[in-house]
Amino acid sequence: MTSVAPVILLAAEKESAEVTDWAARVGWVVGLGLFVALVYWLMREGWKWRGTLQGDLPALPTAPDEPGAAKLGMSGRYHGSTTAGQWLDRIVAHGLGTRSRVELTLTDAGLDVVRPGAADFFVPVAALREARLDKGIAGKVLTEGGLLVVTWAHGDKLIDSGFRSDHAAEHNEWVDTLNDMINKTETEGAR
Repeated sequence: MTSVAPVILLAAEKESAEVTDWAARVGWVVGLGLFVALVYWLMREGWKWRGTLQGDLPALPTAPDEPGAAKLGMSGRYHGSTTAGQWLDRIVAHGLGTRSRVELTLTDAGLDVVRPGAADFFVPVAALREARLDKGIAGKVLTEGGLLVVTWAHGDKLIDSGFRSDHAAEHNEWVDTLNDMINKTETEGAR
């Protein structure tokens, strides 16, 4: 004869696995999703508000029909534009805040900035103020000298635009050529 008591004790000690509370889990996931959507919406509204505040910026110039022969060409990335000297004050009006691929062409007429998927613009040679190598511009920080920054006048505002070539060794040639053109233009304008 066998004893039934040890079998009953073993059965009584076993507990069932805890059941997942699906209502609470779904509630947390939906709440988190709504929070992320709210943050995204607020960021988008802030971007649009910044564009509204910069609405006094005139329309961007377009390239002339006959810009002349290309002195230099470069393909790379456009990282954005800021108020000159304030590398964190991004300008978003007229699409200047949109990062994109870029094809830069320097001619005697100025700097032609062609951006697939974003607004192209042209910087006349008379509007160019300075070219330098820098390490950052709003939202993008690189190694020292990893960014070509071109300062130009648009309306009554000085703007820094940041570019990064696919071949960073080209940056020094661009800085030298742009600064030579700027100095030549200033010298001719002083006469």
